[in-house]
Amino acid sequence: MNKLSIKEIKDRLKDVSTLDDPFVQSMQQDERKGVQTALAQLKRRLERQAASYAAFKERFKYENQLWQDGQQYVAGIDEVGRGPLAGPVVTCAVILKPDFDLVGVTDSKQLTRHEREQLYLQIVNEALEVSIAVNPCTVIDQLNIYAATQQAMIRSVNSLAHRPSHLIVDAVPLAIDIPQTTLIKGDQKSISVAAASIVAKEYRDHLMRDYDRLYPGYGFAENMGYGTKQHLQGLAELGPCPIHRHSFSPVQQYLH
Repeated sequence: MNKLSIKEIKDRLKDVSTLDDPFVQSMQQDERKGVQTALAQLKRRLERQAASYAAFKERFKYENQLWQDGQQYVAGIDEVGRGPLAGPVVTCAVILKPDFDLVGVTDSKQLTRHEREQLYLQIVNEALEVSIAVNPCTVIDQLNIYAATQQAMIRSVNSLAHRPSHLIVDAVPLAIDIPQTTLIKGDQKSISVAAASIVAKEYRDHLMRDYDRLYPGYGFAENMGYGTKQHLQGLAELGPCPIHRHSFSPVQQYLH
């Protein structure tokens, strides 16, 4: 085995999934520093993977319990866009299957844009069903943001072809005749809610990038409608555009 170069050994270790692998065992006796460094890196990688998988299983505990209790269709619901000064609020309902295995699914705010984009496509592909609902700024101004969020969440649930037997909702109780579990920071505690948060955020982010082309000057592609310095400067110079929420401060002060 010592005939293998350190690079060849590193390449082979990329495909190893356990420290009990015979190749790993045979490399333990190789005293070259580069080999021992590669083995230490492998150990750390496998430890991180094990920790990620354990955390994934922990975030699946609500769904697993409900499935064990005979609840076939468990839907996770989340929203994105309650805080911005502009743009819609977007909600999503996701029904996962018990064999769902995307370990990377977690709170969308903890993921990079690239990670969210990749997971968005995988979630849509692997989930039993995904439903999205959007309430624009006009509805938000008419109802208030909390009521507009609830309404969109209920619409996303009612649009599912599979009627859920139980809902796991992030923070917002819903006036709908389906048993539900409401979790604070649900996207950190439930895989279904986390999946819904990723889909909702990606969907809304794409909308806001489209709006940035329609209404330049506010930086919507970067701030997604939140009140950043760039956004507030654009608001002061240009006034509100058609997607601004008139009921939100400081948008109100720029209305004519």
